[in-house]
Amino acid sequence: MGKTLLDIYSSLLKAYDPQHWWPADEPFEVMVGAILTQSTAWANVEKAIKNLKASQATSPAALRSLGLDELAALVRPSGYYTAKAGKLKALVDWLEHHDDDLSRLSAQDTAQLRKELLAVYGIGEETADSILLYAIGKPVFVIDAYTRRTIDRIGPHLLTSSPPAERKNTAGRTYADYQRLFTDNLPADVAMFNEYHALFVQHGKQTCRKTPLCPHCCLLDLCDYGRSHTPHT
Repeated sequence: MGKTLLDIYSSLLKAYDPQHWWPADEPFEVMVGAILTQSTAWANVEKAIKNLKASQATSPAALRSLGLDELAALVRPSGYYTAKAGKLKALVDWLEHHDDDLSRLSAQDTAQLRKELLAVYGIGEETADSILLYAIGKPVFVIDAYTRRTIDRIGPHLLTSSPPAERKNTAGRTYADYQRLFTDNLPADVAMFNEYHALFVQHGKQTCRKTPLCPHCCLLDLCDYGRSHTPHT
């Protein structure tokens, strides 16, 4: 299984080149972006972060000093701005318990940090894991809609821990099921997990779309769905 996952990674990397994720100037900006990107395109997040930078609101202390309405106005381009302002407030309140010291977080236990993040208002599994991987540097594999779609199409043989009769039923698979596929079969490598997730996003946008472009897919030889939906020549 590990070889198959490495083959997928190699094919994606060859097709799309390194993605240089996460696009941010420093770790706290990654955290902010992980919240703002919920239910919106990254271009909208960039506009919101530009507003924060223009207002010099790019630190936990600066965000705490802003009123909720003021913060909501700054992040308005990202959509759901009132809710996201509240989520950012909750995030910086959590960081205050850690003295706003992001470098110290990297030395703490990953499982405990994840548990704490999931208890913060507005932070779910994908957001928590994005923060852990991209901002704190923990070897946690991020699962998103693009990853699920690609894995589901490649084939049920990947999730070998499931009974054979259940492997074709993707509806019951949890976030943890997909995450274990990677963490149980690949080395705990922050750089690889970073790049792998970014490549899945690029692949999902360019090729493995809701209506996929299977004939042009770099994973065609590995993909059950692609082979069955591509005419043989």
